[in-house]
Amino acid sequence: MVNTVVEAIRRLKDSESLGALVTVVDGQDQGMAAVIHVDDGYVAGSLPPEIADDVIADATVLMEQEKSLALSYGERRVLIDFVAPSPVMLIFGAGHIAQPLSIFARELGFRTVVADARSTWATAERFPDVDELIAGWPDRVFDHIEPDRRTYVVLLSHDARFEVPVLEAVKGKPIKYLGAMGSRRTHAMRAERLASDGWTDAEIAEIHAPIGLDLKGATPAETAIAIAGEIIQTRYGAGSGVSLRGTDVAIHG
Repeated sequence: MVNTVVEAIRRLKDSESLGALVTVVDGQDQGMAAVIHVDDGYVAGSLPPEIADDVIADATVLMEQEKSLALSYGERRVLIDFVAPSPVMLIFGAGHIAQPLSIFARELGFRTVVADARSTWATAERFPDVDELIAGWPDRVFDHIEPDRRTYVVLLSHDARFEVPVLEAVKGKPIKYLGAMGSRRTHAMRAERLASDGWTDAEIAEIHAPIGLDLKGATPAETAIAIAGEIIQTRYGAGSGVSLRGTDVAIHG
């Protein structure tokens, strides 16, 4: 079974799939282990049948939240250790905010892609450390990147030639985050246009606009921090975004 579990973990990583290694670490059946795929369930190993359904349900929640945790099921303690590929941040618009944001994204473990049709902006000198730099329109990004639950999309361009095709490409896709620059007035007009194009109220409500947390920052780097903070909050599905001082909430999730 050990070889089967190891091979299953390797396949999850090679295929960049979301899954978890689940191991009974204490109590009856200690050492029993299984590998779970977020969509396919068991792919290797086994668990005690009387707790298997509960463990899989909890593992599915933790996988989506990118959390590893040890949980108790009666007298058994089970470690659920998620396995996930690097999330992808697609940054459209290679302006001054995109530069620090791409740096923060890399430090946060994202695979970063920056795209802009302006070749004088989308240069290796301005973005030396991104995973992919595309001097072109959004279709060149979506030609080879399929948006999924590990995709975070950041629209930093007001140009309709960028915004419209990006929004069309991600509509109905299970992306994790969609943020768009613009004032409240700009977003209100955007929402009106999207509604006329067939977007539902729920789909429009998923757009983070105005983008970022309210930090009152002014510089491009400060704005990028506000955007990165909102992305972190969305990534883990927790946190209020307010100062910890004067509160008794847990410091870490």
